[in-house]
Amino acid sequence: MTMAASPSSLSLLQPLYYNNNNGITSSQPPPPHFISSSSFGRCNVLEFDNGRHSVPVANEPSFPNYIATYSSSSSSKTLFQPSFPSTSDTRLRIFSGTANYGLSQEIACYMGLELGRIKIKRFADGEIYVQLQESVRGCDVFLVQPTCPPANENLMELLIMIDACRRASAKNITAVIPYFGYARADRKTQGRESIAAKLVANLLTEAGANRVLACDLHSGQSMGYFDIPVDHVYGQPVILDYLASKTICSDDLVVVSPDVGGVARARAFAKKLSDAPLAIVDKRRHGHNVAEVMNLIGDVKGKVAVMVDDMIDTAGTISKGAALLHQEGAREVYACSTHAVFSPPAIERLSSGLFQEVIITNTIPVLEQNYFPQLTVLSVANLLGETIWRVHDDCSGGFEPYSSLGID
Repeated sequence: MTMAASPSSLSLLQPLYYNNNNGITSSQPPPPHFISSSSFGRCNVLEFDNGRHSVPVANEPSFPNYIATYSSSSSSKTLFQPSFPSTSDTRLRIFSGTANYGLSQEIACYMGLELGRIKIKRFADGEIYVQLQESVRGCDVFLVQPTCPPANENLMELLIMIDACRRASAKNITAVIPYFGYARADRKTQGRESIAAKLVANLLTEAGANRVLACDLHSGQSMGYFDIPVDHVYGQPVILDYLASKTICSDDLVVVSPDVGGVARARAFAKKLSDAPLAIVDKRRHGHNVAEVMNLIGDVKGKVAVMVDDMIDTAGTISKGAALLHQEGAREVYACSTHAVFSPPAIERLSSGLFQEVIITNTIPVLEQNYFPQLTVLSVANLLGETIWRVHDDCSGGFEPYSSLGID
């Protein structure tokens, strides 16, 4: 049921999201989020199959039980129609911002909960209005909102959501930030620069957040910028399980770090892939979002190269690295990344034929026009949903493989 605005407010407000029985929906229906999974036992699954599928679907034991995926190169898709139980018996509440509503729905589906009812609007001058449509007094509240592009809009929306929950007497407020914007501004590389990551941490704390749950921070030291607890989970295990389901001989694999700064991440990734050998692309950066590849450290001739990074922004680093790997004799090149920022001209570079497959997660929503045949999107909803349960229940035992890659 759509909430109608009063005649006097129509000229002042530009409604972005209205509340209905399932939380918030767009004034235009949200784009369909197709995923294929064997793990969402709390959901009713409706399958669409017009041909072959690139990964096993429901109830096939070979598929890892906590991955949900959408492969744009496949014509087999699974649309989830959640069947929610009542939430009147729990003090756990999950609210979604407007940045990634599809992921929030998947998290709630995994947990067997409804998304909380919330109204988020934009005034005519661009200011953001937030009102909770249900009581959160004494509740454990989780706000799902990545600070992806437009970063400033989504960050401000998250801060106002936190403030609304604090003023509504929520017991605990956890900001669930699948993608933490400004994480790259984590240190001073030149004089008179700001450290925006610390500033954002201060803003979240002062707004009233009691805890932050983040996925694959750009650098571990960002956790130290917060004066509140930070739960840091990695999306790489989801990608690892997907790669393990592919028929690639372990003797042919080589894990490649696209730059020297990602060596620790790539080494930990390689250990999980049957202790695969490691190669490093040496690059020299001449400016922001501009990279130049110099040379390759390691042997990739005749091998399947798996490039690993935490994010793909303009894809300059990873595409130039892939071109170098092909020059050095690599048979195939896979790109794996948790966060798909995809700033122009990333799509043109990634779809140019350099990559056999580009594997990402849905921490950032991918626009429909940005899909290309080599793109595969894996869902981290189960990973975040399980973490939310364990934060709510004050336990962590048995979940350590998902929160650490053993980076040393």
